[in-house]
Amino acid sequence: MTGKTHHYELDITWTGNTGTGTSAYRAYERSHDVSAPGKPTVIAGSADPAFRGDPQRWNPEELLVASLSQCHMLWVLALCAQAGVTVTGYVDRPSGTMAQTAEGGGHFTEVVLRPTVHLADPAQAEALPDIHERAHNLCFIANSVNFEVRCQPNVVGAP
Repeated sequence: MTGKTHHYELDITWTGNTGTGTSAYRAYERSHDVSAPGKPTVIAGSADPAFRGDPQRWNPEELLVASLSQCHMLWVLALCAQAGVTVTGYVDRPSGTMAQTAEGGGHFTEVVLRPTVHLADPAQAEALPDIHERAHNLCFIANSVNFEVRCQPNVVGAP
């Protein structure tokens, strides 16, 4: 697969003009929609509430954490299928930490994935540590960030 490139296009539409646009920092909402042609669902986005965002909408920081979790999960599922390990359930409760700088910018310092993987045969659990490590090494998103992404997996029998 060397040499292939993949391109992703989507639409980000600001919906937060309350009538006067960005006439002042507090004059507009941070609301926006994330969509793409052919996709059935619009993701309602905003800024983090610490930056005048709507807490009922997804913010970019949450979506970054979600992307890391999704990518890891999809690799784990694929690698398990290839190895003959039957996953019957998968839940992750990831968290991310961002440090804000004195200038107002910031950066993530880490994301921790906490997947719980349910297996049809608990005896197959011994394969999971290597599968999680390989998934991490293959994850497109984890390979694209400059902060630590840690995984603290938990394996259990079928739910």
